[in-house]
Amino acid sequence: MMVCMSSVWRRGSVFAARLRTQDWACGLAGFSHRFYSTKTAPQIPGMEYQDAICTLNTLQTNASALEQVRRERSHPQLQMQAMRGFLERAGLTVEQLDHLNIIHVTGTKGKGSTCAFTEQILRSYGFRTGFYSSPHLVQVRERIRINGQPIVKELFTKYFWQVYGRLDETKDAHGGTMPAYFRFLTILAFHAFLQEKVDLAVIEVGIGGAYDCTNIIRRPWVCGISSLGIDHTQILGDTIEKIAWQKGGIFKPGVAAFTVKQPEDAMVVLRSRAEETRCPLWVCPELEDYQADCGPLRLGLAGQHQRSNASLALQLTRTWLQKRCLPGLEAVSRLTAPCPGSTDQSFPSTGVENTAGRQVASFKPSPTMVTGLADTEWPGRSQTLKHGAVTYFLDGAHTMRSMQACVHWFRDTAAQHERSASGPVARVLLFNATGERDSAAMLKLLVPCDFDFAVFCPNITEAVASCNADQQNFNVSVENMLTRCLDNERSWHLHHGAGNTKGTQRLIEDGLDPERKADTLVFPCILSALQWITQGRDLVLADPAERDLPVKPSVMAKAAPLCDAAEIHILITGSLHLVGGVLKHLDMASSK
Repeated sequence: MMVCMSSVWRRGSVFAARLRTQDWACGLAGFSHRFYSTKTAPQIPGMEYQDAICTLNTLQTNASALEQVRRERSHPQLQMQAMRGFLERAGLTVEQLDHLNIIHVTGTKGKGSTCAFTEQILRSYGFRTGFYSSPHLVQVRERIRINGQPIVKELFTKYFWQVYGRLDETKDAHGGTMPAYFRFLTILAFHAFLQEKVDLAVIEVGIGGAYDCTNIIRRPWVCGISSLGIDHTQILGDTIEKIAWQKGGIFKPGVAAFTVKQPEDAMVVLRSRAEETRCPLWVCPELEDYQADCGPLRLGLAGQHQRSNASLALQLTRTWLQKRCLPGLEAVSRLTAPCPGSTDQSFPSTGVENTAGRQVASFKPSPTMVTGLADTEWPGRSQTLKHGAVTYFLDGAHTMRSMQACVHWFRDTAAQHERSASGPVARVLLFNATGERDSAAMLKLLVPCDFDFAVFCPNITEAVASCNADQQNFNVSVENMLTRCLDNERSWHLHHGAGNTKGTQRLIEDGLDPERKADTLVFPCILSALQWITQGRDLVLADPAERDLPVKPSVMAKAAPLCDAAEIHILITGSLHLVGGVLKHLDMASSK
């Protein structure tokens, strides 16, 4: 949940002038917060990318729309009815979506990584791919990818105004309603994929499955469910059974579905959902069961938890290729599975009888599959960036299970880096969590990592900067974000047995003044936190263009262990939005 801390956005376009006259802002001044109207702007010739993003941000759920959201949550079927109406108003039909040859994937942990593996493999075969995912890390257009790359600004802008214009023109006849942010982006992705004539679209579910707006899809080619756990309980329910029921809502009659090994309570529900839907459901084997000529399969994504995601991706891609099965296609000819109609029993049956929850057989991956798994990249998930003496370990883990996997990955990977370090290494945690998540429980999992410092900041990219509309969020106040950071700091102290300390010390001029101990700090934005942690040793952050609030000398004095260390290792976790804000500063290319 990014907020750009800046003065009112000033652009020379006619559209920006209109926004200013209506008291609009693309940023927040100081630490104040206001709710923003959902009133939409008309299409004006000459609109640019940032105009599109600012208009998109008006569709974010705010105070005026919260009551509608609550009504729809109590009557979830209304969500799908509304989505169908918005789709038709945008000039699209569910019949058109049938031609996108969709792979539909849900899950609690690993659904994005599964989609990334799947898309990379099929792109390696030479197919033109579309990939819709969420959230974005730095720019909104990351959510809509063509052939593995975020859709270019020119196409995003063009397709945005085509879809927005149709919806805006019809809103008066529909009570002035416009789709919310995620719904709009889903419609935009479908439109872009159809216009770009992709061979297939990999679609990641937003939240849940049964009533997620991506479930407007009626005829996917294959479905997948990654690892299940407890998350989004206010929407999906507070038990694994309720969550499994929601996830199983993407099952379609006669469409093969695959899942990884799940908790038994969840598996019972998935089997029941599959049988009710007459969907053939299969459980993927362990990755070690696949026998490739090259030996053990190598994955482009780090972490032991990625192995089940890779197995799921192999089954999804194999099934998709089996259905496509173009004569003479080199890629398919190398598959061990035959084309449909063959008597080879190693390929899953499309019949539902006696199949729900059975384990599917492994197979020999083709060379193209092997290459695809190894070449997969998915930023912000078990990602390591080394900038001289500073090494960043980025993982957007935000559930208990994903945090457990993050801790395992970080401890192993950081230990490897420390063995090759030229001297003492300082370990720093940079953490934030959002929404309803139990940040105290996640922090407890992180304690054994032996951090020298725990640093907390909200998902605010910078305190003094030009506006970046891609990372704005109007759904939460700055005060609430900062309060959450202080709560996280207290939880960290309690986990360390420090209890409550007394006394105050101002951390940053005109900033926060909470109590401090030497091992924890709270900063008002991501940039100030990074600059303090790195102590000028990352040249990217030391760039004069990366300026932020001055830190008091007494706070700088706390950094002696960082200055004395040969290297600094930073784990950034708890929120994908936090990771995205960090990447905005570390990878300038991602912001262009």
